[in-house]
Amino acid sequence: MSSDAIGLLRSRGVQVTAQRIAVLSAVADHPHASADEIAEHARAGLGAISRQAVYDALGTLVAADLVRRIQPAGSPARFEDRTGDNHHHLVCRQCHALVDVDCAAGYAPCLTASDDNGYAIDEAEVVYWGLCPQCRAAAEADRSTATGAASPRT
Repeated sequence: MSSDAIGLLRSRGVQVTAQRIAVLSAVADHPHASADEIAEHARAGLGAISRQAVYDALGTLVAADLVRRIQPAGSPARFEDRTGDNHHHLVCRQCHALVDVDCAAGYAPCLTASDDNGYAIDEAEVVYWGLCPQCRAAAEADRSTATGAASPRT
């Protein structure tokens, strides 16, 4: 990724540093990771990088539109390198897994506001909440176990 990262940084006029390359690579390899998780992955690839350097790099990459910052309710900010397409996300209420979902319908902003109040709307942010397949299966298994355990013996 480092030659790709260098090209991406240069294409956006961002100064190339080892820290930015490591952070951009960590985001690409671990989409939807938190800043702390990105710091761990960047350290694994770079050796040493301070938490502040990671936050600074993420801020620069977000400003350059190389990284997207998302923050579902009740979750720390997460980062991904899929930018510019106004996609949405599914979040598991139980394990907090987060996955991408393509635009709800049509082209950005995907949804039409009932009243735009004079705004020129160019993006809609949608977060779908529910249970991922693994948590849903576990919940169903728990329910069937509980139901079976509560059944009277005959």
